[in-house]
Amino acid sequence: MIGGEKRNNLYDKALEFAKYIVILTRNLESDGKEKELIKQILRSGTAIGANVAEAQGSVSEPDYISKMHIAYKELIETHYWLELLTVTGDLNIKEFDKFENLYSELSKILYTILKNIRSKRS
Repeated sequence: MIGGEKRNNLYDKALEFAKYIVILTRNLESDGKEKELIKQILRSGTAIGANVAEAQGSVSEPDYISKMHIAYKELIETHYWLELLTVTGDLNIKEFDKFENLYSELSKILYTILKNIRSKRS
C-alpha cells in the first residue's frame, strides 16, 4: 500500500483496472493506433478510480453519491471503448476478457453501492 491510506476492495479493483488501461494504451500507442480513441479510453478508464478515491474523501453524502455515480458512468463508457477496440481487431478476445472480468466486478460493486444509497434514502 502506497502512502499508508486506508483502501478497500473497490479502490483496489479500480486501481488494477486503471493499471491495465494504462498498459493497454501504451501498447496501442506503440502500435500506431488511433490517437483520439486512445485518449478517450485512457481518460475514462482512469477516471473510474479517481472518482472512487474522491468519493472516499467527500465531505457530504450528495458529493459521495455524485462521485460514485460518475465512476459508474465512466466504467460503462470504458466498456464501450473496449468493445469497440475488440470489434475493430485492435484488442484480442483474451485481453478483452481480462478487462471484462474486472468490469463485471467493478460494475457489481458500484451498482450495489448506488442501489443501497437509493434504498436508504427512500
